[in-house]
Amino acid sequence: MVSDNMKCGLQQAPARSLLNALGYTAEEIKKPMVGIVCSYNEIVPGHMNLDKIAEAVKLGVAEAGGTPVMFPAIAVCDGIAMGHVGMKYSLVTRDLIADSTECMAIAHQFDALVMIPNCDKNVPGLLMAAARVNVPTVFVSGGPMLAGHIHGRKRSLSSMFEAVGERTAGKITDEDVVEFEEKVCPTCGSCSGMYTANSMNCLTEVLGMGLPGNGTIPAVYSERLRLAKKAGYAVMDMLKKNIRPRDIITKDAILNALTVDMALGCSTNSMLHLPAIAHEIGFDFDISFANPISEKTPNLCHLAPAGPTYMEDLNEAGGVYAVVKELCDIGLINEDCMTVTGKTIGEAVKNSVNRNPEVIRPVDNPYSKTGGLAVLKGNLAPDGSVVKRSAVVPEMLKHEGPARVFDSEEDAIAAILGGKIVDGDVVVIRYEGPKGGPGMREMLNPTSAIAGMGLGSSVALITDGRFSGASRGASIGHVSPEAAVGGPIAFVEEGDIIEIDINNYSINLRVSDEELAKRKANWTPKEPKVTTGYLARYAKMVTSGNRGAVLEIKD
Repeated sequence: MVSDNMKCGLQQAPARSLLNALGYTAEEIKKPMVGIVCSYNEIVPGHMNLDKIAEAVKLGVAEAGGTPVMFPAIAVCDGIAMGHVGMKYSLVTRDLIADSTECMAIAHQFDALVMIPNCDKNVPGLLMAAARVNVPTVFVSGGPMLAGHIHGRKRSLSSMFEAVGERTAGKITDEDVVEFEEKVCPTCGSCSGMYTANSMNCLTEVLGMGLPGNGTIPAVYSERLRLAKKAGYAVMDMLKKNIRPRDIITKDAILNALTVDMALGCSTNSMLHLPAIAHEIGFDFDISFANPISEKTPNLCHLAPAGPTYMEDLNEAGGVYAVVKELCDIGLINEDCMTVTGKTIGEAVKNSVNRNPEVIRPVDNPYSKTGGLAVLKGNLAPDGSVVKRSAVVPEMLKHEGPARVFDSEEDAIAAILGGKIVDGDVVVIRYEGPKGGPGMREMLNPTSAIAGMGLGSSVALITDGRFSGASRGASIGHVSPEAAVGGPIAFVEEGDIIEIDINNYSINLRVSDEELAKRKANWTPKEPKVTTGYLARYAKMVTSGNRGAVLEIKD
């Protein structure tokens, strides 16, 4: 066992004395030591129940013959961090989570791990750590929130953000806003639509690192506790069989995840996190992979914000495995990829049933014949940009209009809510990329303001920052290269015409190459917004959005 390095032999007698200080018996010390990485805290609604999940996992591990040992991982609530300096500290935690978990797991020589994440950066951060540490590992998330109900309709957090724009436009009252505040988030759990947290928890199943139901069983269901106990059993079985994360997270498994991403209509943030996970196994993931996969993958789900269904509906319809089974039936999934169930993904989904053909459309009746995400390139984004195509209204799939240029999210929001943005405009928000932010803030506030003001079918938004999974509309993010490193988005001027053609994967500035070259020659880099602390170190090491904003040490 790996833990023998820490606990066996005369030399490790001091370590055993410290384990004694923790209350472990000699019998417990002899068993495999299983780290339970619990992301519980009291500020993230998706994490407030994780102490219960951890206790259930510990029972499962102990029943199966292991010694469970819990230690923490951090998590940020993007909804709470949104709209102020706090959002600069969201994406950066992904790498902090991966680094700190790697440190804890290797320093204490755990034989196996059970990861308990839930919200946005917590899931990919722990997947990155799992690939690095490479001991038998199982994921069990905290589960999604139930949808709220307002005036007989299901609602979620994205409705709350859009209500702010609706109030500004005079479409609803102060009393309506308070009702939204009180009802859109009725339970613990990750926000109830196909936002980033739920996207990544669903894709964890597809990658093979989570048991069936990991992404969809609601947080408040007792079934979630049963799943947690099964995760404890599963990790001990993996330990016996020596099945490790790098046996599961392979190039084919990542491409499977990208395929299911298209069918589910996941958050654009998956195009940051899948490359980062791929990087940990030495797979150079190019975001352009998305387009050929999208061309052949039907979009089967329209979960909020793209449509009126929610995670609880997907769960009742058969969950992620039912979606995977639909795609297996038309040959789009590599069925030989291993999973934590001990079966291949093909074997694991074989008996899955689609119980609701409106929530999960059959492959012969999809919402669209192409997938939920698209990567756009052109002279405005030579290295690519990302849009959630499934959440764009048909009339905005092709659009051209004048650029309205802002060098920060705050300036853009002020203009939108101040009525300065009109039909046809293309809002450009720059210097919000991984380096320029630093931290690549989510632009949920401006996209929600656009939707709430009634401009969602006539105004596009382009940024070198990123979007929440709750964003909808013609919201094009991850523009690479970013403005801070002299990408073309830095040279856009007020009134320039921008051409967007999502179906043909293009985004262009109607400016000649000669004019762009002249503007570049006259461009001066902006002074860094942050010069001290973690963000300053992050800005020096982070790569561009098209590479997943991974950290690299430059020679």
